[in-house]
Amino acid sequence: MNAPLQIWHPFTNRALDPAPLRVRKAEGVYLYTDDGRRLIDAISSWWVNLHGHGHPAIVEAIAAQAAKVDHVLLAGFTHPAAEELAARLRAFLPAPLTHIFFSDDGSTAVEVALKMAVQYWKNTGRPEKKEIVALDHAYHGDTAGAMSVGAESDFTEGFRSMLFPVHRVHSAYCFRCPVGNTRAECDIDCTGKLRHLLEEKHGQIAAVIVEPLLQGAGGMIVHPVEFLQRVRRLCSEYGVLLIADEVLTGFGRCGKMFACEIAGVVPDLLCLSKGLTGGVLPMGATICTTEIQEAFAGPGRTFYHGHSYTGNPIAAAAGAASLGIFESEPVFERIGTIAEIHRQRLDAIRNHPAVGDVRSIGTMAAVELRASDPGYSSRLRPILYRFFLDAGVLLRPLGNIIYILPPYVITSEELHSVHDCVTDALRVCLG
Repeated sequence: MNAPLQIWHPFTNRALDPAPLRVRKAEGVYLYTDDGRRLIDAISSWWVNLHGHGHPAIVEAIAAQAAKVDHVLLAGFTHPAAEELAARLRAFLPAPLTHIFFSDDGSTAVEVALKMAVQYWKNTGRPEKKEIVALDHAYHGDTAGAMSVGAESDFTEGFRSMLFPVHRVHSAYCFRCPVGNTRAECDIDCTGKLRHLLEEKHGQIAAVIVEPLLQGAGGMIVHPVEFLQRVRRLCSEYGVLLIADEVLTGFGRCGKMFACEIAGVVPDLLCLSKGLTGGVLPMGATICTTEIQEAFAGPGRTFYHGHSYTGNPIAAAAGAASLGIFESEPVFERIGTIAEIHRQRLDAIRNHPAVGDVRSIGTMAAVELRASDPGYSSRLRPILYRFFLDAGVLLRPLGNIIYILPPYVITSEELHSVHDCVTDALRVCLG
């Protein structure tokens, strides 16, 4: 008899990490496990779940769509579910973003944007503009192109030989300012490296890619709005495309539907995933301007990129239903309540001796702990992870950085209990 097929879990080392918990039910903000635990899903199952697990509107939309069209290729075909999702997204997007290319997840949405940017310049007679600029501390996914524009880290170390070179410029990591300024004296001088690079090499550069206002896996780093505004101006000034990776930040995570909206910035290409379907089914999307799309019309200009499940009808129906919830329920009121509780609770622990920095934006709150080994592989990560699970809360620290990013339906009482758990961890695990 063959041995049973074992599931290989992502970002997990069998020799070091606790055995995976078996979830038998998910409802609202809770995960129910086989061993009788009820865990608050305080990170939205990797930042995807918006409206709580099992929201009836999304469940019903999925069932209805599965009974009509489960899947059909999007090459040469279309279907009402994709059209409805595009129409609902249109209501939330800035006017210049007019064309949507569906894919499978956040990494593929980024891959699409990078390839579009490079081929755009080739199609418009500028093939030499093919280089990419990315930020320090960036994370854009785990496929080869997405890893290339991500920062060197544990995530990419084993694959350097597979990745293409990029230009790397400063992030606005105010707690660890790359140019040595304090926030009080800051004039967004961290964009100086980008300015110098574009002055010298804009003729070879296709695009700059950023996670607007919030860098996620790189440490939940919150940028001043002026940083994104300055990057947009520099891209426009030097004729370089701006790619906004809103895979994490989209759909209200930072306080408005899209983080770029907070800064009053419109990118040339916008990458979406995670909350696109309400966090229920995998789907990605890359949205671009009319100018970019029109450069792909005509002989020899086809964009040769696609996925078997591009524009999957069931995922599209879930996405349309999720966007409908923004219109039928007080979603942004809930987001505002979460943001205010985050601010209050972070202020209360700001001066704890184990805390180096606290930061928040919208529904994300982060506590950066002082550590002799900062980074994703910090010894604090497994200690804190086990503590939180034992306390009934799903929090997966990014090394020495604890963050909270809950579904929008979390109650004030539930959210306070999550913050109480973080406070307890400071006392028990860090003295």
